[in-house]
Amino acid sequence: MTAALPVLGGQRRVRGASRALMAVSLAVAVALLAPVVFLIMEASQAGRHEITRLLFRHLTEELLWNTVRLAALVTIGCAVVGTGAAFAIERTDVPVRRLWAVLVVVPLAIPDFVVSYAWVSATPSVHGLWGAALVMTLALYPLVYLPVSAALRRGDTSLEDTSRSLGIGAMMTFWRVTVPQIRRAVLGGCLVVCLALLAEYGAFEILRYQTFTTTIFAEFKLGFNSPAACALSIVLVLIGIVVLIGESAANRGDRRSHNRSGSRRTSNRPPRRHVLGRGTIGVVSALVALVILSLGVPVGAILYWLVNGSSTTLPGISIVSSIVDTASYSATAAAIATVLALPVAILTVRHRSRFTMIIERSTYVVQSLPGLVVALSFVFFALHYASGFYQSSELLSVAYAVLFFPLALICVLTSVGQAPSQLQDMGRSLGQGRISVFLRITLPLSLPGVFAGSILTFIPAIGDYFNAHLLGSPKTQMIGNVIQSRFLGQNDYPTAAALALIMMAAIL
Repeated sequence: MTAALPVLGGQRRVRGASRALMAVSLAVAVALLAPVVFLIMEASQAGRHEITRLLFRHLTEELLWNTVRLAALVTIGCAVVGTGAAFAIERTDVPVRRLWAVLVVVPLAIPDFVVSYAWVSATPSVHGLWGAALVMTLALYPLVYLPVSAALRRGDTSLEDTSRSLGIGAMMTFWRVTVPQIRRAVLGGCLVVCLALLAEYGAFEILRYQTFTTTIFAEFKLGFNSPAACALSIVLVLIGIVVLIGESAANRGDRRSHNRSGSRRTSNRPPRRHVLGRGTIGVVSALVALVILSLGVPVGAILYWLVNGSSTTLPGISIVSSIVDTASYSATAAAIATVLALPVAILTVRHRSRFTMIIERSTYVVQSLPGLVVALSFVFFALHYASGFYQSSELLSVAYAVLFFPLALICVLTSVGQAPSQLQDMGRSLGQGRISVFLRITLPLSLPGVFAGSILTFIPAIGDYFNAHLLGSPKTQMIGNVIQSRFLGQNDYPTAAALALIMMAAIL
């Protein structure tokens, strides 16, 4: 790979990039934009007059205000909680660190509608804007925690040591040295949180908070007005594009510093952990409070439903087969998403230009769409262009990979960006080919992000409902599908509770 050039030479670097790398990345971006194409095709059936009426009515303004202010609150909350938890676990000598690393991620495995119902059943006052902000922050902060923890494991601690040796306090060192190193991971996690929030439905329905997604679902399921629902979904796409532009602008300074060869840890020495001393009690107390609020409340509600409900039955399905199906499809989707994220991340970091930036940015748009919309788009294209794959295991795995691809890309992009380009240039100068350099240098240095991206893709896929319901074969029994049908469709809380416990045990 050629040596890194300034940002202004981005076009020349792209021309020197591997054609295969560019082709794969472009194909991934096109596949991820398929749901948007479906929306445009469906919305066009409503006609310009109807679309104008839908988009410029007073309800749309109210939905926009509700969505934007909630997204701001939750994104800020997740940034603070996720980054704080990651730093405490990765960079301090907090006791039982590995246990905390597992416990703070498990909330991602609990379906958001279960978390919401747990809080509402425990405290009926949890509803509206602030209730939704609290619940969604506790449910989504792992999306920030995972990429930030991966960045902290790969970050260079020598600058922090130098700062402390110069008499700069711990807090100032964190803001001036540590935060710039993990800035890309923090902003990437916040981006995914914001986009995931735009697509959430079940939690807001229970918390009685109206957003674009709740209205879209009402149009789809109650009004049977697919064109109108797709027209409103396009608004979510536009909001997602605005969020992407904002994140890109905020991250621009970090990318420039990276291209000027910012500091990166090149040794295998583990990062030095700060001795908490008297602060141990405070840090442990904060982690205990976080785990109780994010994990204890929903688990307590699940146990209550399990103990006090009627008999727990799973007629017509096998728990073992349900676990096997769920693990198989979710793991396959995680592998596909992570493998495809690697070329996009490498192209973005090593051959950055306006064109490659558009490719990268376009892959995030799907995260802002409700799962129902993504599932319907796959149903549409499968029936019209690949009917043989409809309700097949391949289609379901690909749909999961597309839906959760941005989660994998955030983590992989962070690790690839922290891998020293000098080592890769040195490998090329010694006569090693691109594939050899990738396998022996780039991939090993990117493994923390690859692993985090796999987890971040695998866990949400376990609890998905709409894709499993619409794309899976009649014999497929995904745990998330069964939980939601039992929980919301039949009010069978004991069965839903039992499966939720199984799902969390699988994550542990």
